[in-house]
Amino acid sequence: MGETKLSPEELLDRFGRQRILVVGDLMLDWFIWGSVSRISPEAPVPVVEVQRESRYPGGAANVARNMTPFDAKIELAGLWGKDPNGILLREVLAENGIGVGLCLELEDFHTITKTRVVARHQQVVRIDREKRKPLSSELSTQLLDGIRSILPDIDGIIIEDYGKGLITPEFVGGLLEAASEHDLVVTVDPKPGNPIEWKGVTTVKPNRSEAFACSGIEDVNRETGLDPLRDEPLLSAGQALLELWACKNVLLTLGELGMLVFSENEEPVHIPARAREVFDVSGAGDTAIAIYTLGLCSGLSPANAARISNLASSIVVGKLGTTPIEMEELKLAIGSEYRSGVNAEN
Repeated sequence: MGETKLSPEELLDRFGRQRILVVGDLMLDWFIWGSVSRISPEAPVPVVEVQRESRYPGGAANVARNMTPFDAKIELAGLWGKDPNGILLREVLAENGIGVGLCLELEDFHTITKTRVVARHQQVVRIDREKRKPLSSELSTQLLDGIRSILPDIDGIIIEDYGKGLITPEFVGGLLEAASEHDLVVTVDPKPGNPIEWKGVTTVKPNRSEAFACSGIEDVNRETGLDPLRDEPLLSAGQALLELWACKNVLLTLGELGMLVFSENEEPVHIPARAREVFDVSGAGDTAIAIYTLGLCSGLSPANAARISNLASSIVVGKLGTTPIEMEELKLAIGSEYRSGVNAEN
């Protein structure tokens, strides 16, 4: 296949034709917005006067939500409980047009909920409600049976591991075996400490801390702001992860230093950050893997998919809460950055 230059409109049109399955730990994000004008007389803590509350898909469900503005068809696979927060999660997923036919609703499962209290554009506290529970063999089989039934109609899979118990070696082994039969793009957001074999996936996306934790290399340059292409421990960590995970690419996210793309038999590619003002990094990693995967499925190279993903992440960190990027925002950013168009496969 040859290459062609896509205008922002043409690229986003390709985004809208993709069919993506997101598999991972599902959560409910609950935001309490308020103001602070005094300190409590009971303890040295701020008193937050609540003004409004918002609820959004969280965890793997937030990754799915980040693709809905582009009209892509999104299916979700995961677990939630038959508790009040599970009902709320189902409602917010329906509001966002995310398919939940593969999700399992369990009597004895506590829906994972993260409640953030935000005042004066700052997060005051986060309250987590969760009970980690490893996925049983029976539930693994049930989930995999459902997933296999839709894979002929899927272009890509995103696996989101938040370390809450869904992503087990047994489950991932069955999922990757099924995906390999359909030659799908498979991207992964990993969790350090979870011994998963990612052999054969397209891309694994760790952040800097995760990359060093997984590679076993010490991060001696974290606070230096050193150019990533001159940071030898960082480069060694990326190359080590390519070998450890036996994947095609490693997309290493570096916060204010942007991203590094490692690919088989190629030199690393550094993509500088584009954010001008950072209000909230909540969900920025979810945006990154969502847009990156849409880019790969739409014919972009790993480096170009990362560049578009980097643009999207730079926009969402300028917003409060886990707010996804809108189509018009990304279209304008792509047009400004790539005036002659983005290279993609025909």
